[in-house]
Amino acid sequence: MNSSSMNVAKQSSFLYLKRAEVIEACQSIDSVAVMRQVFRLHASNQTLLPDEAYLGWQNQEKEGLRSLNMPSYLGGDLNIAGTKIINANPSNPQRNLPRASGVTLLFDTMTARIQCIMEAAYISSLRTASVSALSVELCQGEDPITTLAVIGAGVLAEAHIALFVQRLPQLRRILMFDFVPERVHTCRENLLPLLQKHEVELSLAESAQQAIEQAELIVPATTTTTGYIQYNWLKPGAILVNVSLDDALPEIVFKADKVIVDDWSLVKNDPRRLIGRMYRAGQIIAPDDTETVAGPDQRKIDAQIGDLVLGRRTGRERANDIILVNPFGLSIEDIGLASQVYRHAQELGLGTQLDF
Repeated sequence: MNSSSMNVAKQSSFLYLKRAEVIEACQSIDSVAVMRQVFRLHASNQTLLPDEAYLGWQNQEKEGLRSLNMPSYLGGDLNIAGTKIINANPSNPQRNLPRASGVTLLFDTMTARIQCIMEAAYISSLRTASVSALSVELCQGEDPITTLAVIGAGVLAEAHIALFVQRLPQLRRILMFDFVPERVHTCRENLLPLLQKHEVELSLAESAQQAIEQAELIVPATTTTTGYIQYNWLKPGAILVNVSLDDALPEIVFKADKVIVDDWSLVKNDPRRLIGRMYRAGQIIAPDDTETVAGPDQRKIDAQIGDLVLGRRTGRERANDIILVNPFGLSIEDIGLASQVYRHAQELGLGTQLDF
């Protein structure tokens, strides 16, 4: 078979990676370094991030379901295009099912043909935790993080804990709260070997407040759409990574020393989440708005994560600064990480070649 025929054969098939293979490929990837690279490209205008397609409906039980299709392109050394399709029902954990599931597709940037399809949920949880870890690296001061508060005990919570215990060498205690205590016990059992290896204790908190008041780092990973975290719960110097987007009350946005988002255009355009709602109410000013002076009932966004990566703005200025990071979640993160999964999977001989 000549090279032309081989190329045609390659373009007539794609690689499929199931969840176990995605997880295996991820073991040899520094996912936080990949996120740093993704935000460097994004802040340098080397990415394309169209609006996501959002489909929402109700099932027979009157539960709210959604399907998101999020395409993107990354240039530079990554040079990859693709899309993530993720579906979710927040009530799924009650059925012993993951809240979300989906697939990530990678496209050949020369022909636009699909070159790989892989399970998306693992990458989604890992990139979310990796963005949180990157945010902490960019915003942490000299004081060590010894106590982590995690609200919610689902897949995202586990992903964050697994990453933080490996990247925060002085972390010794994790306080976790969930309305269903059994979920906390299950989470602890799932992570026990890793916790023991790094000498970290995970225990059940009596309330979200009790956990948060003792922690230097707080990660809410819940399904709530109603805010509850109060500003006076936060210790001086605390970092709140508002992963599930609606847990913080507006008072934290107003009073935090720094408010950092991942992509301002996506945050402001979303009418459902906290900062998007506040923007529509005239309470939020864009980070690059140099003309508007914030009034008493307004708050200017301090930076985007890419600004911190490039050194254009500073995460922490004082040891006691309370910092709110509001990571909306970008498909460039999924596609950037998926591109490395695809490369490592090929090197490891993982996956199944399927014909169109």
